[in-house]
Amino acid sequence: MVIVKENSPHLRRKATLWQMLLDVLIALSPTVVFALVEYTWRAAVNILLSVSVMVAAEAVAVLIKNWGPRDGAKHSLKEKLAFALKGYSINNFLAPCVSGLIFALILPARETNPAGFIYFVIVVGALFGIVIGKLVFGGTGYNIFNPAAVGLIFVKLCFQSSFSGAWYIGAYDSVSAGGTILHVSSNFETVFSSGYNFSDMFLGLIPGTMGETCKLAILLGLAYLLIRREIDWRVVVGFLGTFLFMLSLGGLVPLLKGVEGFDFGSFILTQLLSGGVLFGVTFMLTDPVTMPITSPSRLLYGMIAAVCVVFIRMFGGYAEGMAFSILIVNMIAPVLDHYKWSQSRFTLKNVLPLAIVPVVFTAILVWALADRLPLASSFASFEGGFVL
Repeated sequence: MVIVKENSPHLRRKATLWQMLLDVLIALSPTVVFALVEYTWRAAVNILLSVSVMVAAEAVAVLIKNWGPRDGAKHSLKEKLAFALKGYSINNFLAPCVSGLIFALILPARETNPAGFIYFVIVVGALFGIVIGKLVFGGTGYNIFNPAAVGLIFVKLCFQSSFSGAWYIGAYDSVSAGGTILHVSSNFETVFSSGYNFSDMFLGLIPGTMGETCKLAILLGLAYLLIRREIDWRVVVGFLGTFLFMLSLGGLVPLLKGVEGFDFGSFILTQLLSGGVLFGVTFMLTDPVTMPITSPSRLLYGMIAAVCVVFIRMFGGYAEGMAFSILIVNMIAPVLDHYKWSQSRFTLKNVLPLAIVPVVFTAILVWALADRLPLASSFASFEGGFVL
């Protein structure tokens, strides 16, 4: 057997990297169109600023890496620049375009206190995401973290107070909200229902970041990527299957305990249609560079990400857990691919953990909810609450 060493992303069909990146941009186009219509010029400025920063940072990194030639002879600055530019390809342009576009879409359109501060956040976050999340590892194909997720977590930790005000959101001009409707879950009543009807949540007529609100646009992009086979369906199925399985069994706890006003269906739909779950699983979790190689590992990868999201939402200090979960599974992806237990085919050896992970963590979730929820409680009388 001959082992051929190749850099990620590992494409198992006749396609080039630039074609794959172009397909991702096409899949993002419905979400971008919605953002431009809903948030007008603010969306355009945010997107252009984020993409420009990441493209410029990638270009500088390529020039530094390929500066030369290093042949011992003296060369003029023009010759050195021409030599370095030979290392710049269409991939070095499209890859940061994708990352920059995703990063812009997972931020709010505007932060109003102080006015204009969002632009500073975009520049710093985009630069941190592309440099620390990608370039320090060697560039495209070498990074272990999703650059957009790295940038988002950085700005959320450093500038959390800047996302607590109200921003322009079309029909909801007077609504004060955080980065997602999950931020209103400050008491037990809003844990299981968001206050918005599900048609508005599906069509994007709710507060949230530019790319996460319109689920219709996201699903159109997901369908395109699956049809084009640009993303692995195993990651999507593993994540959504585990996510819905855990929430369905967890939702039985307040149902069986007789929590007054609890609606099982609303609880599931609220969790699925709120926050960045669908956007994250479509455009970030399925990044072929950062996810595992083998089919069983990719299925387990999606499952573990779903477990992290559910536990962060239910018991963590942050309302939204998708970005944190993506970085967590990015870190363990090399472990899932370890040669001692990673196999390309499904066998009893790798199917067993696929069955154990959702069952064990769902049991822990049910136990934790049962311990926390009082019997025959009502929303009005419960004190303490949750933060999703």
